[in-house]
Amino acid sequence: MTMPPSMTAYCARHYEDAPQVIEADGSRTWITRGVSLCVAVTEAVQGTVLTRDAVDQPDEYILLLPEGVTAQIATPDETVDVEADSLTIVPPGASRIVISGAGTVSRVFSDKPVDLLDLAINAQVYSGDIETDVAKAVAWPDPPGGFRVRSYPLAQYVDPDGPRIQPRVFRSTNLMINVFAPWHSRRDPATLSPHWHADFEQASLGISGEFIHHIRYPWESDSTRWQPDEHARAASPSVMIIPPPSQHTTQDVGDGTARLVDIFAPPRADFSQRPGFVINEAEYPAPDWVAGAKASSGGALAGWQKG
Repeated sequence: MTMPPSMTAYCARHYEDAPQVIEADGSRTWITRGVSLCVAVTEAVQGTVLTRDAVDQPDEYILLLPEGVTAQIATPDETVDVEADSLTIVPPGASRIVISGAGTVSRVFSDKPVDLLDLAINAQVYSGDIETDVAKAVAWPDPPGGFRVRSYPLAQYVDPDGPRIQPRVFRSTNLMINVFAPWHSRRDPATLSPHWHADFEQASLGISGEFIHHIRYPWESDSTRWQPDEHARAASPSVMIIPPPSQHTTQDVGDGTARLVDIFAPPRADFSQRPGFVINEAEYPAPDWVAGAKASSGGALAGWQKG
C-alpha cells in the first residue's frame, strides 16, 4: 500500500477557518472533502435555507440536526417535517431544507456533487492526478421502496444504561454514518483502539466537545516518504479526514458532552456483514458480494468494532 505525501490526514477546524459560503441571512457554511466524500457544516440561524435545487443533485445525501433544531425538507414529491436530534436521508434531485432554530447543522455528501467539492477548503489537495488507495465510491442497490425522505430520531437508539460507547450506524446507497451516542465522561486513555482500514477513508465530524485524533502512517522502504505521527487536537465543529492505511484512533478530552460522527463512502462491508448492526439495513439492502467480503480493517479494534 502506498501513502503519497499529499494524502496525509487533514483537520478542518471550522471555529478557526473562514467559511466557504456565507448566506444572505448570515449563516456560515464550511466545506471539507476527501477522495470519496464531502462534509458541509452550517452554523444555521432561524429560517436558514439550504438548497440543492439549483444543481442536479445526483445521489442521496444525509442531514444531521442537533438538539433544539428542526427542519422542513421539500422535494418535488413530498414535504416532510423532521425532528431535532435526527439523521435524515435526502433523495437525489432537487431539495430545499428550511431550518427552525439555531445551531450546527451538518450535511454529508458523496464525491458526486462537484460544485461542493470545488468549494472545499482543502480542494487543492485533490486537484490533478493523485495516487491513492481509497476505494472508488460505488453506489449500493437502490432502496426497494424507492427514493424518498427517510428520517430517524436518534434519541430512540440510545440505551441510558448501556455501555459508554454506543455506535448508531446507518447507511444509504452511497454513504455509511456512525452517530455515536453522546459521551458525558472521558475515554480512558489506557483503552484507546488504534486501527487501520485497507482501502476506505474516514471522516470524523466533531459536533460538540474536544478531541485528539491520533494518526500513525505506515513505513515503507523509501524513508524519504515517511511521515511523523500526528496528534491533532480539535474542538468543535471540526472535520478530520483520515486516509488509508494510516493507523488512527480518536480520544475525547476536556469537559462537557462530546459528540462525534464517523463517516464512510461507500458503505462499509464489514459493518454490513453483521445482522442488525446497521439500524436501517432493511431499507437499504447490501449487494450480494458483501457477504463474502474479506476484512478490510485491523489493529487494536474495540469490541464494538469487531462484532
